[in-house]
Amino acid sequence: MAIFEVKVPQLSESVAEATLLQWKKKVGDAVGQDEILIEIETDKVVLEVPSPSAGVLTEIVVADGGTVVAEQLIAKIDSTAVAAAKPVAAAAPAVVAAAPAKVAAPAKSTGAAAAPSAAKILAENNIGAEQVAGSGRDGRITKGDALNAAAGTTKSVALPSASIPMGNRPEERVPMSRLRARIAERLLESQANNAILTTFNEVNMAPVIAMRNKYKDQFEKVHGVKLGFMSFFVKAATHALKKFPLLNASVDGNDIIYHGYFDIGIAVSSPRGLVVPILRDVDQMTLADIEKKIAEYGVKAREGKLSIEDLTGGTFSISNGGVFGSMLSTPIINPPQSAILGIHATKDRAVVEDGQVVVRPINYLALSYDHRIIDGREAVLGLVAMKDALEDPSRLLLDL
Repeated sequence: MAIFEVKVPQLSESVAEATLLQWKKKVGDAVGQDEILIEIETDKVVLEVPSPSAGVLTEIVVADGGTVVAEQLIAKIDSTAVAAAKPVAAAAPAVVAAAPAKVAAPAKSTGAAAAPSAAKILAENNIGAEQVAGSGRDGRITKGDALNAAAGTTKSVALPSASIPMGNRPEERVPMSRLRARIAERLLESQANNAILTTFNEVNMAPVIAMRNKYKDQFEKVHGVKLGFMSFFVKAATHALKKFPLLNASVDGNDIIYHGYFDIGIAVSSPRGLVVPILRDVDQMTLADIEKKIAEYGVKAREGKLSIEDLTGGTFSISNGGVFGSMLSTPIINPPQSAILGIHATKDRAVVEDGQVVVRPINYLALSYDHRIIDGREAVLGLVAMKDALEDPSRLLLDL
Protein backbone atom coordinates (compact mmCIF):
# COMPACT_ATOMS: atom_id res chain seq x y z
CA MET A 1 0.00 0.00 0.00
CA ALA A 2 1.36 3.40 -1.02
CA ILE A 3 -0.55 6.29 0.53
CA PHE A 4 -0.29 9.79 -0.85
CA GLU A 5 -1.51 12.70 1.26
CA VAL A 6 -3.65 15.45 -0.27
CA LYS A 7 -2.91 18.75 1.42
CA VAL A 8 -4.11 22.33 1.18
CA PRO A 9 -1.76 24.25 -1.13
CA GLN A 10 0.35 27.09 0.18
CA LEU A 11 -1.71 30.23 0.78
CA SER A 12 -0.43 33.80 0.60
CA GLU A 13 0.82 35.52 3.73
CA SER A 14 -2.35 37.62 3.93
CA VAL A 15 -4.64 34.56 3.81
CA ALA A 16 -4.90 32.73 7.13
CA GLU A 17 -7.51 30.11 6.22
CA ALA A 18 -9.73 28.87 3.42
CA THR A 19 -12.96 26.95 2.85
CA LEU A 20 -13.39 23.62 1.04
CA LEU A 21 -16.12 23.84 -1.60
CA GLN A 22 -17.35 20.48 -2.94
CA TRP A 23 -15.46 17.22 -3.36
CA LYS A 24 -15.56 16.02 -6.95
CA LYS A 25 -14.90 12.40 -5.89
CA LYS A 26 -16.26 10.07 -3.21
CA VAL A 27 -14.32 7.68 -1.03
CA GLY A 28 -13.65 4.58 -3.13
CA ASP A 29 -13.59 6.45 -6.46
CA ALA A 30 -10.68 5.99 -8.83
CA VAL A 31 -8.70 9.16 -9.54
CA GLY A 32 -6.07 10.05 -12.09
CA GLN A 33 -2.85 11.85 -11.37
CA ASP A 34 -3.36 15.64 -11.41
CA GLU A 35 -7.13 15.17 -11.61
CA ILE A 36 -8.86 17.98 -9.71
CA LEU A 37 -10.28 16.63 -6.45
CA ILE A 38 -11.73 19.78 -4.88
CA GLU A 39 -11.66 23.56 -5.04
CA ILE A 40 -10.64 25.68 -2.08
CA GLU A 41 -12.02 29.19 -1.66
CA THR A 42 -9.94 31.89 0.00
CA ASP A 43 -10.97 35.50 0.47
CA LYS A 44 -9.24 36.28 -2.83
CA VAL A 45 -9.26 33.32 -5.20
CA VAL A 46 -10.44 29.77 -5.73
CA LEU A 47 -7.61 27.24 -5.79
CA GLU A 48 -7.81 23.83 -7.45
CA VAL A 49 -6.34 20.85 -5.61
CA PRO A 50 -5.08 18.09 -7.94
CA SER A 51 -4.50 14.47 -7.00
CA PRO A 52 -0.80 13.82 -6.26
CA SER A 53 -1.08 10.31 -7.73
CA ALA A 54 -3.32 7.97 -9.66
CA GLY A 55 -5.16 5.51 -7.46
CA VAL A 56 -8.21 5.39 -5.21
CA LEU A 57 -9.52 8.04 -2.85
CA THR A 58 -9.45 6.11 0.44
CA GLU A 59 -10.20 8.84 2.95
CA ILE A 60 -11.67 12.33 3.04
CA VAL A 61 -10.35 13.99 6.19
CA VAL A 62 -12.21 17.32 5.87
CA ALA A 63 -15.72 17.39 4.42
CA ASP A 64 -17.37 19.96 2.13
CA GLY A 65 -17.53 23.41 3.70
CA GLY A 66 -14.72 22.73 6.16
CA THR A 67 -12.30 25.48 7.17
CA VAL A 68 -8.65 24.65 6.51
CA VAL A 69 -5.19 26.19 6.65
CA ALA A 70 -2.14 25.85 4.42
CA GLU A 71 -0.54 22.39 4.30
CA GLN A 72 -3.43 20.79 6.22
CA LEU A 73 -4.19 17.17 5.36
CA ILE A 74 -7.60 16.86 3.71
CA ALA A 75 -7.59 13.45 2.00
CA LYS A 76 -5.57 10.32 1.21
CA ILE A 77 -4.93 8.48 -2.06
CA ASP A 78 -3.89 4.82 -2.28
CA SER A 79 -1.85 4.47 -5.46
CA THR A 80 -1.88 0.64 -5.32
CA ALA A 81 -5.65 0.20 -5.09
CA VAL A 82 -6.56 1.05 -8.68
CA ALA A 83 -8.39 -2.23 -9.23
CA ALA A 84 -10.52 -1.74 -6.12
CA ALA A 85 -12.12 1.41 -7.52
CA LYS A 86 -14.69 -0.34 -9.76
CA PRO A 87 -16.37 -2.57 -7.14
CA VAL A 88 -16.67 0.34 -4.75
CA ALA A 89 -18.17 2.59 -7.41
CA ALA A 90 -20.57 -0.14 -8.59
CA ALA A 91 -22.10 -0.40 -5.14
CA ALA A 92 -23.32 3.19 -5.23
CA PRO A 93 -26.55 2.54 -7.23
CA ALA A 94 -27.56 -0.19 -4.75
CA VAL A 95 -27.43 2.33 -1.93
CA VAL A 96 -29.69 4.68 -3.84
CA ALA A 97 -32.12 1.88 -4.72
CA ALA A 98 -32.30 0.71 -1.12
CA ALA A 99 -33.33 4.13 0.08
CA PRO A 100 -35.66 5.62 -2.56
CA ALA A 101 -37.33 7.78 0.07
CA LYS A 102 -34.29 10.01 0.42
CA VAL A 103 -35.20 13.02 -1.66
CA ALA A 104 -31.62 14.25 -1.90
CA ALA A 105 -30.60 11.22 -3.97
CA PRO A 106 -31.72 12.52 -7.40
CA ALA A 107 -29.42 15.53 -7.17
CA LYS A 108 -26.48 13.37 -6.13
CA SER A 109 -26.88 10.42 -8.46
CA THR A 110 -25.91 12.25 -11.65
CA GLY A 111 -22.80 13.85 -13.00
CA ALA A 112 -24.30 17.34 -12.71
CA ALA A 113 -23.05 19.13 -9.60
CA ALA A 114 -25.59 21.22 -7.72
CA ALA A 115 -24.89 23.93 -5.19
CA PRO A 116 -26.18 23.00 -1.71
CA SER A 117 -29.01 25.53 -1.95
CA ALA A 118 -29.94 24.23 -5.42
CA ALA A 119 -29.83 20.59 -4.28
CA LYS A 120 -32.28 21.42 -1.51
CA ILE A 121 -34.77 22.99 -3.93
CA LEU A 122 -34.46 20.11 -6.40
CA ALA A 123 -34.98 17.57 -3.63
CA GLU A 124 -38.07 19.36 -2.27
CA ASN A 125 -39.61 19.29 -5.75
CA ASN A 126 -38.50 15.75 -6.65
CA ILE A 127 -36.48 17.02 -9.60
CA GLY A 128 -33.42 15.10 -10.69
CA ALA A 129 -30.24 17.04 -11.36
CA GLU A 130 -30.06 15.38 -14.79
CA GLN A 131 -33.24 17.27 -15.71
CA VAL A 132 -31.68 20.68 -15.11
CA ALA A 133 -29.17 22.49 -17.30
CA GLY A 134 -26.69 24.21 -15.01
CA SER A 135 -25.64 27.76 -15.86
CA GLY A 136 -22.86 27.96 -13.27
CA ARG A 137 -19.19 27.27 -13.67
CA ASP A 138 -18.44 23.84 -15.17
CA GLY A 139 -22.19 23.26 -15.60
CA ARG A 140 -22.86 23.62 -11.88
CA ILE A 141 -26.57 23.95 -11.04
CA THR A 142 -27.20 27.25 -9.27
CA LYS A 143 -30.05 28.25 -6.99
CA GLY A 144 -31.57 30.24 -9.87
CA ASP A 145 -31.49 27.17 -12.15
CA ALA A 146 -33.23 25.14 -9.46
CA LEU A 147 -35.89 27.80 -8.86
CA ASN A 148 -36.56 28.03 -12.60
CA ALA A 149 -36.95 24.26 -12.79
CA ALA A 150 -39.20 24.23 -9.73
CA ALA A 151 -41.40 26.94 -11.23
CA GLY A 152 -42.64 24.39 -13.73
CA THR A 153 -43.85 22.00 -11.03
CA THR A 154 -47.09 22.08 -9.06
CA LYS A 155 -45.33 21.82 -5.74
CA SER A 156 -44.19 25.07 -4.14
CA VAL A 157 -40.63 25.52 -3.00
CA ALA A 158 -40.33 25.10 0.75
CA LEU A 159 -38.16 27.19 3.03
CA PRO A 160 -34.88 25.57 4.00
CA SER A 161 -35.89 25.87 7.65
CA ALA A 162 -39.54 24.92 6.90
CA SER A 163 -40.49 26.47 10.24
CA ILE A 164 -43.09 28.93 8.90
CA PRO A 165 -45.14 28.11 5.79
CA MET A 166 -45.02 31.01 3.32
CA GLY A 167 -46.69 29.55 0.23
CA ASN A 168 -44.99 30.87 -2.90
CA ARG A 169 -42.80 33.34 -0.99
CA PRO A 170 -39.60 31.30 -0.49
CA GLU A 171 -36.64 32.47 1.53
CA GLU A 172 -33.23 30.99 1.96
CA ARG A 173 -30.48 31.65 4.46
CA VAL A 174 -26.98 30.88 3.22
CA PRO A 175 -23.60 31.83 4.65
CA MET A 176 -21.55 34.47 2.86
CA SER A 177 -18.78 33.11 0.70
CA ARG A 178 -15.33 33.76 2.08
CA LEU A 179 -14.74 36.32 -0.68
CA ARG A 180 -18.01 38.17 0.02
CA ALA A 181 -17.28 38.24 3.75
CA ARG A 182 -13.82 39.64 3.07
CA ILE A 183 -15.23 42.29 0.72
CA ALA A 184 -17.67 43.36 3.44
CA GLU A 185 -14.88 43.46 6.01
CA ARG A 186 -12.60 45.56 3.81
CA LEU A 187 -15.32 48.04 2.86
CA LEU A 188 -16.25 48.60 6.50
CA GLU A 189 -12.56 48.88 7.36
CA SER A 190 -12.08 51.45 4.61
CA GLN A 191 -14.99 53.61 5.73
CA ALA A 192 -13.98 53.36 9.39
CA ASN A 193 -10.28 54.11 8.96
CA ASN A 194 -10.15 56.53 6.01
CA ALA A 195 -11.44 60.08 5.83
CA ILE A 196 -13.13 59.49 2.45
CA LEU A 197 -14.13 62.46 0.35
CA THR A 198 -15.21 62.40 -3.31
CA THR A 199 -14.68 65.04 -5.96
CA PHE A 200 -16.43 64.99 -9.34
CA ASN A 201 -15.84 66.27 -12.84
CA GLU A 202 -17.22 65.70 -16.31
CA VAL A 203 -15.24 64.78 -19.38
CA ASN A 204 -16.12 65.17 -23.04
CA MET A 205 -15.33 61.77 -24.50
CA ALA A 206 -15.67 62.89 -28.14
CA PRO A 207 -11.89 63.05 -28.83
CA VAL A 208 -11.32 59.55 -27.43
CA ILE A 209 -14.35 58.20 -29.29
CA ALA A 210 -13.12 59.76 -32.55
CA MET A 211 -9.62 58.31 -32.09
CA ARG A 212 -11.02 54.90 -31.25
CA ASN A 213 -13.37 54.89 -34.26
CA LYS A 214 -10.53 55.92 -36.57
CA TYR A 215 -8.06 53.29 -35.46
CA LYS A 216 -10.03 50.43 -33.90
CA ASP A 217 -10.03 48.16 -36.97
CA GLN A 218 -6.33 48.64 -37.65
CA PHE A 219 -5.57 48.34 -33.94
CA GLU A 220 -7.31 44.97 -33.71
CA LYS A 221 -5.65 43.72 -36.87
CA VAL A 222 -2.16 44.64 -35.64
CA HIS A 223 -2.46 43.78 -31.96
CA GLY A 224 -5.07 41.01 -31.97
CA VAL A 225 -7.24 42.70 -29.35
CA LYS A 226 -10.07 45.21 -29.49
CA LEU A 227 -9.40 48.84 -28.61
CA GLY A 228 -11.66 49.68 -25.69
CA PHE A 229 -12.05 52.77 -23.56
CA MET A 230 -10.56 51.39 -20.35
CA SER A 231 -7.00 51.64 -21.65
CA PHE A 232 -7.50 55.38 -22.18
CA PHE A 233 -8.79 55.78 -18.62
CA VAL A 234 -5.83 53.79 -17.28
CA LYS A 235 -3.36 55.92 -19.22
CA ALA A 236 -5.09 59.15 -18.15
CA ALA A 237 -5.04 58.05 -14.50
CA THR A 238 -1.33 57.17 -14.71
CA HIS A 239 -0.68 60.57 -16.27
CA ALA A 240 -2.34 62.24 -13.25
CA LEU A 241 -0.62 60.01 -10.69
CA LYS A 242 2.77 61.08 -12.03
CA LYS A 243 1.82 64.73 -11.54
CA PHE A 244 0.31 64.22 -8.10
CA PRO A 245 2.19 61.37 -6.33
CA LEU A 246 -0.01 61.55 -3.22
CA LEU A 247 -2.82 59.98 -5.23
CA ASN A 248 -0.54 56.98 -5.73
CA ALA A 249 0.61 56.83 -2.09
CA SER A 250 -0.59 54.83 0.90
CA VAL A 251 -0.71 55.28 4.67
CA ASP A 252 1.12 53.04 7.11
CA GLY A 253 0.49 54.23 10.67
CA ASN A 254 1.86 57.75 10.82
CA ASP A 255 3.94 57.28 7.68
CA ILE A 256 3.09 58.07 4.07
CA ILE A 257 4.53 55.61 1.55
CA TYR A 258 5.22 57.13 -1.87
CA HIS A 259 5.29 54.44 -4.50
CA GLY A 260 7.79 54.85 -7.33
CA TYR A 261 5.75 52.57 -9.57
CA PHE A 262 2.19 52.51 -10.86
CA ASP A 263 0.17 49.34 -10.21
CA ILE A 264 -3.48 50.00 -11.01
CA GLY A 265 -6.24 47.67 -9.89
CA ILE A 266 -9.19 47.23 -12.23
CA ALA A 267 -12.40 46.25 -10.44
CA VAL A 268 -13.99 43.28 -12.23
CA SER A 269 -17.30 41.58 -11.51
CA SER A 270 -16.98 37.79 -11.33
CA PRO A 271 -19.40 34.97 -10.45
CA ARG A 272 -17.87 34.97 -6.96
CA GLY A 273 -18.15 38.74 -6.45
CA LEU A 274 -16.02 41.80 -6.97
CA VAL A 275 -12.32 41.17 -7.60
CA VAL A 276 -9.57 43.67 -8.38
CA PRO A 277 -6.72 42.23 -10.49
CA ILE A 278 -3.66 44.43 -10.82
CA LEU A 279 -2.09 45.95 -13.93
CA ARG A 280 1.56 46.31 -12.93
CA ASP A 281 3.91 49.06 -14.13
CA VAL A 282 1.21 50.58 -16.32
CA ASP A 283 3.47 53.54 -17.08
CA GLN A 284 5.54 51.11 -19.14
CA MET A 285 2.55 49.55 -20.91
CA THR A 286 1.12 50.51 -24.28
CA LEU A 287 -2.62 50.77 -24.93
CA ALA A 288 -2.39 47.34 -26.57
CA ASP A 289 -0.61 45.87 -23.53
CA ILE A 290 -3.34 47.22 -21.25
CA GLU A 291 -6.19 45.94 -23.40
CA LYS A 292 -4.62 42.47 -23.65
CA LYS A 293 -4.09 42.24 -19.91
CA ILE A 294 -7.61 43.42 -19.13
CA ALA A 295 -9.04 40.87 -21.55
CA GLU A 296 -6.92 38.14 -19.95
CA TYR A 297 -8.10 39.09 -16.47
CA GLY A 298 -11.72 39.16 -17.65
CA VAL A 299 -11.49 35.56 -18.86
CA LYS A 300 -9.69 34.40 -15.72
CA ALA A 301 -12.27 36.13 -13.50
CA ARG A 302 -15.20 34.44 -15.29
CA GLU A 303 -13.50 31.05 -15.07
CA GLY A 304 -12.37 31.51 -11.47
CA LYS A 305 -8.72 31.24 -12.51
CA LEU A 306 -7.33 34.43 -10.98
CA SER A 307 -4.29 33.72 -8.83
CA ILE A 308 -3.39 35.32 -5.52
CA GLU A 309 -0.52 37.08 -7.31
CA ASP A 310 -3.00 38.63 -9.78
CA LEU A 311 -4.89 40.23 -6.91
CA THR A 312 -2.08 41.24 -4.57
CA GLY A 313 -0.80 44.80 -4.25
CA GLY A 314 -1.92 47.83 -6.21
CA THR A 315 -1.30 51.54 -5.62
CA PHE A 316 -4.50 52.94 -7.18
CA SER A 317 -7.81 51.51 -8.42
CA ILE A 318 -10.37 52.16 -11.13
CA SER A 319 -13.99 51.06 -10.84
CA ASN A 320 -16.18 51.09 -13.95
CA GLY A 321 -19.84 51.24 -13.00
CA GLY A 322 -20.60 52.39 -16.52
CA VAL A 323 -20.67 48.82 -17.83
CA PHE A 324 -23.84 48.36 -15.76
CA GLY A 325 -25.32 51.73 -16.73
CA SER A 326 -24.30 53.75 -13.67
CA MET A 327 -24.44 57.53 -14.14
CA LEU A 328 -22.67 58.55 -10.92
CA SER A 329 -21.25 56.91 -7.81
CA THR A 330 -18.90 57.50 -4.87
CA PRO A 331 -16.42 54.60 -4.98
CA ILE A 332 -14.92 53.33 -1.73
CA ILE A 333 -11.14 53.29 -1.37
CA ASN A 334 -9.44 49.90 -1.52
CA PRO A 335 -7.09 49.90 1.52
CA PRO A 336 -4.20 50.52 1.92
CA GLN A 337 -4.53 52.68 -1.20
CA SER A 338 -5.47 56.33 -0.79
CA ALA A 339 -7.56 57.01 -3.89
CA ILE A 340 -9.86 55.36 -6.41
CA LEU A 341 -11.34 56.57 -9.68
CA GLY A 342 -14.95 55.81 -10.56
CA ILE A 343 -15.95 56.00 -14.23
CA HIS A 344 -19.48 55.76 -15.52
CA ALA A 345 -21.68 55.39 -18.58
CA THR A 346 -20.93 57.83 -21.40
CA LYS A 347 -24.17 59.50 -22.47
CA ASP A 348 -25.07 62.30 -24.88
CA ARG A 349 -25.80 65.37 -22.76
CA ALA A 350 -26.52 69.03 -23.38
CA VAL A 351 -23.53 71.18 -22.42
CA VAL A 352 -22.58 74.82 -22.99
CA GLU A 353 -19.58 75.60 -25.18
CA ASP A 354 -18.73 79.18 -26.17
CA GLY A 355 -22.17 80.32 -25.09
CA GLN A 356 -23.95 77.70 -27.19
CA VAL A 357 -25.86 74.62 -26.02
CA VAL A 358 -24.44 71.58 -27.81
CA VAL A 359 -24.70 67.81 -27.40
CA ARG A 360 -21.58 65.97 -26.32
CA PRO A 361 -20.82 62.39 -25.12
CA ILE A 362 -20.19 63.06 -21.42
CA ASN A 363 -18.76 60.78 -18.77
CA TYR A 364 -18.88 61.78 -15.11
CA LEU A 365 -15.69 61.00 -13.22
CA ALA A 366 -15.59 60.51 -9.45
CA LEU A 367 -12.34 60.49 -7.47
CA SER A 368 -12.63 59.27 -3.87
CA TYR A 369 -9.57 60.04 -1.77
CA ASP A 370 -8.27 59.78 1.78
CA HIS A 371 -8.42 63.30 3.15
CA ARG A 372 -5.94 62.38 5.88
CA ILE A 373 -3.07 62.74 3.43
CA ILE A 374 -4.64 64.15 0.25
CA ASP A 375 -5.95 67.70 0.33
CA GLY A 376 -8.69 68.92 -1.95
CA ARG A 377 -6.17 70.74 -4.12
CA GLU A 378 -4.30 67.55 -5.12
CA ALA A 379 -7.51 65.60 -5.59
CA VAL A 380 -9.24 68.22 -7.73
CA LEU A 381 -6.18 68.98 -9.83
CA GLY A 382 -5.49 65.27 -10.23
CA LEU A 383 -8.97 64.70 -11.57
CA VAL A 384 -8.64 67.72 -13.85
CA ALA A 385 -5.40 66.22 -15.20
CA MET A 386 -7.29 63.03 -16.05
CA LYS A 387 -10.05 65.07 -17.71
CA ASP A 388 -7.55 67.09 -19.76
CA ALA A 389 -5.75 63.94 -20.91
CA LEU A 390 -9.00 62.35 -22.08
CA GLU A 391 -10.25 65.49 -23.83
CA ASP A 392 -6.90 65.90 -25.59
CA PRO A 393 -5.26 62.45 -25.86
CA SER A 394 -2.17 63.93 -27.49
CA ARG A 395 -1.19 65.10 -23.99
CA LEU A 396 -0.50 61.46 -23.16
CA LEU A 397 2.02 61.24 -26.00
CA LEU A 398 3.69 64.55 -25.16
CA ASP A 399 3.52 64.05 -21.37
CA LEU A 400 1.86 67.45 -20.86
